[in-house]
Amino acid sequence: QKLFDLGAPCLLGLARPPFRRAMSSGATAAVAVGQFVEALAAKQPTPGGGAAAAVAASIGAASGAMAAIYTTRKKDEEAQDEIHGTVAAKARKVAEALTAAARQMVSIADADAAAYAELQATWKKDCTLSDEEKKAVQDRALAVPCDLLRLCHAQAEAVADFLPQCNPGIISDAKVALHLLAGAGRAAYQ
Repeated sequence: QKLFDLGAPCLLGLARPPFRRAMSSGATAAVAVGQFVEALAAKQPTPGGGAAAAVAASIGAASGAMAAIYTTRKKDEEAQDEIHGTVAAKARKVAEALTAAARQMVSIADADAAAYAELQATWKKDCTLSDEEKKAVQDRALAVPCDLLRLCHAQAEAVADFLPQCNPGIISDAKVALHLLAGAGRAAYQ
């Protein structure tokens, strides 16, 4: 399953798919990165900063997964790891967890948009929700970035723990993962 559709026509700027101004719920994983960026830049409430943080986090996690999966060379299969048996076995486990987290982070981008839309509805004059119901909406909206922050922290910890065993030829990608996860976590905290 691809996190983003990065087909050559989009990368080359040829025959771009039609841009949808408003992204529907669940749409982040289905659009090309360029379309997401255009939607983010548009004068519309969503996607917003929370979705941007989640997408940045997903790219970071994916970069870490790539660094881990490239640490499955023959010598990594032979190198011992106290917990996982071999460095390659650990690398596969780390890559799998980071890939799953990246997918979850993309879905958090959509959850953020949905939570913001629900929150925004409570600000309207014709909102009939009680104060208690409005508080519950606010709490749900706040839970989304908190979940992202926790997920970024856990995945950054996993990458940092793996870094000493990472294939040195691709360690820069693991460091990209650390920086993007840290930045996305900080952004979610705002």
